[in-house]
Amino acid sequence: MHEKLVELDQHRSAFLDELSGISALDSLEQLRVKYIGRKGLIAGLFKEVGKLPNEVKGPFGKALNELKTLATEQIEAAQQRLEGEQIRTEVDLTLPARLPRTGSYHPLALVEREVRKIFQRMGFTVERGPEIEDAWHLFDALNTPEWHPAREPTDTFYLEEGGILRTETSPIQIRVMERDKPPIRIIAPGKTYRNDKPDATHSPMFSQVEGLYVDKGVTMADLKGTVLAFYRAFFGSSVKTRFRPHFFPFTEPSAEVDITCAFCGGNGCRVCKGSGWIEMGGCGMVDPNVFDAVGIDSEVYTGWAFGLGIERLSMLAYDINDIRLFHENDYRFLGQFGGRR
Repeated sequence: MHEKLVELDQHRSAFLDELSGISALDSLEQLRVKYIGRKGLIAGLFKEVGKLPNEVKGPFGKALNELKTLATEQIEAAQQRLEGEQIRTEVDLTLPARLPRTGSYHPLALVEREVRKIFQRMGFTVERGPEIEDAWHLFDALNTPEWHPAREPTDTFYLEEGGILRTETSPIQIRVMERDKPPIRIIAPGKTYRNDKPDATHSPMFSQVEGLYVDKGVTMADLKGTVLAFYRAFFGSSVKTRFRPHFFPFTEPSAEVDITCAFCGGNGCRVCKGSGWIEMGGCGMVDPNVFDAVGIDSEVYTGWAFGLGIERLSMLAYDINDIRLFHENDYRFLGQFGGRR
C-alpha cells in the first residue's frame, strides 16, 4: 500500500479517536475546523493529489473523499447529540407543560355573526355569492352606466381573465332576484374589493353586509324602521338614526344613514369628531330599472336595499382606530376578543 494511503488510514483513526473524546460543542467546533475547515487537514491533502503518481491518484482521491464524508457526517451527528443534551440540561423537565393556546373567532367574524343573528330574527335569510363577478351582475343590472366612476380601473380591480373583483355584495341581490320570485328578504355578507390605498380607515379588501326586501307595498318607512331596529339591537336601545339624501345608481330615492354616537350618546366626542353622529352606510328604494333587469314587475312590487361595513361596525364595537389591525394577523391583537353577547 502506498505510504499516502497509509497516512489517510492514520488520519481516519486519529479523527475517530479525537471525536470519541468530545463532550462539548466548542471542542467539536475546534475538531471541525481542524479536519474539514477551509484550511483544515483534509483541504490540505486535496492539494497534494496532483503531485502523486498516476497509479495512486485514483485510490488516494477516492479514499480522501470517503474520509471527508465520514468526518462531515460524524461531526453533524455529534453536534445534534450535544445540542440535545444541552437542551435537556437547560430545561427543567419537572415544570408543567405549556398548554396550547386556545383559538378564538376573528373580531370581524364575531361581528358578522351577530349581524346575521339580528337579521335572521327579523325574518331575513343569508345568501352568498362569488367574489369574482361579471360586468352585468356587478354594474349593468345595478343600473350603473358605463361612464360611472365606479367602473374605472382606478376604483375597481379587473382581472386578466376577464372577471372583476366585486366592489360590493349587491350582485348577490341580482342573482337572488333572478332565481326567486318575491317576496324576497335577504342579507348578503361577504368580502369586497376596491382599489383603495391602505390607511387607518381604508383597505383594498373589506367585509360588507347588504340587505334586500322586495314585496308588494314595501315602503321607505319599512326601510327606516328595519335599519333603526338593527342598530338598536347592535348598539343599544338609546341609538337614534337620521337619513340624509344621497345618490346611488341602484336605488331611488337614496340616503346615507347616520346613528347617534354609541360612545357619547350624541353629545360629541373624539370618535364622532364632536358631531354626535357617525356615518354607517347607504340605503334606498330599489330603482325600477334594477327590477326590469331581473324580470320583476316594478308596477306590482317595490323594495329597498341597504349596505353596511363589517369593519366599521367592528371598529365602533371594540373601539379600534386602525382598520389595518384586522388583517395583520397579530396574535396579540386577535387574542383579545371574545363574543359580544
